[in-house]
Amino acid sequence: MPQAFYNAGLVMGTISTFVIGAICTYCLHILVQAQYELCKRKHVPVLTYPESMKEALEQGPRFLRKFAGISPAIVDSFMISYQLGICCVYIVFVATNVKQVADFYWVDLDVRVWMLILLGPLILINFVRNLKLLAPFSQLANIITFVGIGITMYYVFTDLPPVSSRDYVGEPRNYVLFVGTTLFALEAVGVIIALENNMQTPASFGGYFGVLNKGMTVIVFLYAFVGFFGYVKYGEKSLGSVTLNIPNDEPLAHSVNIIFAIAIFISYALQCYVPVEIIWNTYMKQKLENSNKKLLIEYLMRTGVVLLTFILALAIPRLGLFISLFGALCLSTLGITFPAIIDICVWWPDGLGKYNYILVKDIMLIIFGSLGFLIGTATSIIEIITSF
Repeated sequence: MPQAFYNAGLVMGTISTFVIGAICTYCLHILVQAQYELCKRKHVPVLTYPESMKEALEQGPRFLRKFAGISPAIVDSFMISYQLGICCVYIVFVATNVKQVADFYWVDLDVRVWMLILLGPLILINFVRNLKLLAPFSQLANIITFVGIGITMYYVFTDLPPVSSRDYVGEPRNYVLFVGTTLFALEAVGVIIALENNMQTPASFGGYFGVLNKGMTVIVFLYAFVGFFGYVKYGEKSLGSVTLNIPNDEPLAHSVNIIFAIAIFISYALQCYVPVEIIWNTYMKQKLENSNKKLLIEYLMRTGVVLLTFILALAIPRLGLFISLFGALCLSTLGITFPAIIDICVWWPDGLGKYNYILVKDIMLIIFGSLGFLIGTATSIIEIITSF
């Protein structure tokens, strides 16, 4: 987030973080509400995101109905790409933080070597097949993350430069990188929908004081806080993670590297759960129903997913640009454009509200998401090519 604020400026970054956070939260709400409505119409307890897209398009405007058949595969492709992108970033993040500590206390190894060392443990943690079994580990990751943020903020606020020393508004051409990074940081549509589908009381997910609003409020304020003061502290030297900016020669700073490396390592399995579930349940499980090697093949598939993220992480170890690319490429569509399309289709044609305000609002979201996809992806790819 400090690097994102460097691209946007202090004032523009702060305002935009809250705006993007509100848009992301709102789009998740309309997606969940649309899923509830479709479930009632179909008399089924749960619909996945791809199933919801297909059912919605079948009931929407006539010119969209022809895309209903291929829509699940399109949503799955974006979902898998995004979640695998997160996993790639996580591998780079963990390896980079471990390297900083190892360079000081042990031996200076290339970050790619640390990625290779991490490969075995990542495969093993991805063998956990039940989302509920990952919940305690995720809670542990949350706790130690807050400890790590507290220590990081200690370094940020030590000898903090004046706010006036930083740009209030960044260069316009860099703003799309801010949008991509912030979308990546704030949006987690795949995991959120998976969590909502696995809750004991799904009704507590939505609402003004539901799980989603509470969680997103904390996250948006936290990210704006870290981004603002992290940029004030480090300015143009802000790296892809603020943990990489803190001193690399102090034990307390090294503890932050280890804390976040552990937290993100644990979170890898949660993020990997979504693509694994899609690939296995949608495209493989039914074909292997009568096979006595079904469990072996599932574990091989899980191993293959980890190997794929490992290879991609080796190919582009540019943490900040990687984050911005996947944020723009996938989340502008999954988190904004697709929920708006589903919302239009579910309430088409008689439930769009007075003066068709739902239609107008959703079209604006589709335009915003599409621009974020096109401009953000192009800019991020250009920046990645230039960095090499």
